[in-house]
Amino acid sequence: MRVTFFQRRPRPGKNFSLEQIFDDVRANLAAKIEARKWLAPYFSSGLFKRLIIGLSAFRSRDEVNHVTGDINFVTIFLPKRRTVLTILDIGILSRLTGLKYWFVWLFWFQLPVWRSAYVTVISNATRESLLETVRCSQDKVIVVPVAISETFVPANKEFDELCPTILQVGTGPNKNLTRVIEALQGMRCKLWIIGHLTEAYKESLQANKIDYCNWEALSNDEVVERYKNCDMVAFVSTFEGFGMPILEANATGKPVITANVTSMPEVAGDAAYIVDPYDVEAISTAFRSLIRDKQLREKLVANGFENVKRYNTHEISRQYLEVYNRVAR
Repeated sequence: MRVTFFQRRPRPGKNFSLEQIFDDVRANLAAKIEARKWLAPYFSSGLFKRLIIGLSAFRSRDEVNHVTGDINFVTIFLPKRRTVLTILDIGILSRLTGLKYWFVWLFWFQLPVWRSAYVTVISNATRESLLETVRCSQDKVIVVPVAISETFVPANKEFDELCPTILQVGTGPNKNLTRVIEALQGMRCKLWIIGHLTEAYKESLQANKIDYCNWEALSNDEVVERYKNCDMVAFVSTFEGFGMPILEANATGKPVITANVTSMPEVAGDAAYIVDPYDVEAISTAFRSLIRDKQLREKLVANGFENVKRYNTHEISRQYLEVYNRVAR
């Protein structure tokens, strides 16, 4: 069975997690499928470039076609009965209004779902949101979670109770960095931030007297090193389609604070300190509790090692293979 994976052209320093996920899937299924990776000839921006991307995909159609996310519109150019679409989340719609909302709704969600034999989503929360947003059969939408990369392994680092290093992954509007900064006011710690810092973020860090380091264009190996060398992970987003940093913290043996909204409680289970992301005091209490309470940290770390077993690469690859077999039949 031949499967072509249609992938976006990643933007340097910004996109890497999606690519890593499907690199691992292809590696695990190497003995069972003939896999081919198709990379979009341009970044997904502008009508003309997206049209070229779609036509290029049409010329590369295969026995099974898997559009792996972010370039959902490519399914419009592929044969419906042989196409699988992965939707990561629909959070973009909450940030749009008017004609932009309807354009994205039509060309990134409704038409791509119609033009796919099956749609895989990465969490039950995303499935529910998608079914509320588009018209399609419920049987068409299948949950296949994200697999944790095998590059994330336990790290031997003693927790620094006097001045812990807190890793914040992401700086987008939903990553809630401003409230995290406010929650750390007056706390002795170091904040490591992966992602672009706006002037507003820098001003907030300075106003709250936070000792911080910032990186943007990190490789996957460099990201892994940040996890290994931090003391805890902050991932208190206001919206997530999945929430990979929760599992990455679990796999490296780091206590993690996350939010009680969308997919995050589903992904974390009992392996994270879960808080209201809109409550700065609650976030601050979570940080202080983890710093002071060794037993709580050890419990969350132990639960984390159990939690990541649910997201084993081999199991997730097997679930994708089942979907490919349905399409091929």
